[in-house]
Amino acid sequence: MSLLKIEQDAKKAFDILLHGGIGILPMDVGYSLIGGSIKSLKNIFNTKKRSKSKLNAMLGNADLHNELHNVSQRGSEIIDAICNDYDLPLGVIAPCNNDHPFLNKINEEVYSLSTLNDTLLMLMNAGPFHKAITDLSYKEGHLLFGSSANISLTGTKFCIEDMQPEILEIADVIIDYGLMKYNLYGQSSTLLNVETLEVFRVGVCYENIAHILKKHFSIKLPERQ
Repeated sequence: MSLLKIEQDAKKAFDILLHGGIGILPMDVGYSLIGGSIKSLKNIFNTKKRSKSKLNAMLGNADLHNELHNVSQRGSEIIDAICNDYDLPLGVIAPCNNDHPFLNKINEEVYSLSTLNDTLLMLMNAGPFHKAITDLSYKEGHLLFGSSANISLTGTKFCIEDMQPEILEIADVIIDYGLMKYNLYGQSSTLLNVETLEVFRVGVCYENIAHILKKHFSIKLPERQ
């Protein structure tokens, strides 16, 4: 018997986000502060004291990626290698299909706060809860956005106890699964544009990802500084 009620917790959280709420949700790469409306995302943005240059990430899975990203065969193979063959998390950046019905459903301001030059950042393969809630997001056609559950520039939070009171106060639902998987990195996901191969953030499993690209695609990423 599982100690965690992942499907039940994901449904509870998703229903709250669907109706404009904010959630603190467990991802392997750290806890995330997530919303599904412009009101919730503005509240998140202001509470985090986030720089206007920072964009939201979208919670995604293979279905959402296939629907919303426009990638080359090589880009698709890179994602498949990292997220499926090696089962690692990745913040995937790629051009997006901006006339897709899912994106047309969201507020224009949500789109502008979550894309840059029609590229979309999608967190993929970030653990069992992430899988459960992104499955619901795809099924219901309701996209979820956000960022790390912290005040900006204070570091990724891997347990609820480390979060600032302001962050906890705006959450309508908190799913507490204890210490997250990749806590020893002290960083969130690696962000990679799978078309240009530009690394936007060196994060969780970066050395593994660099090894995969070198071994299977003859691509050399910069070393961690």
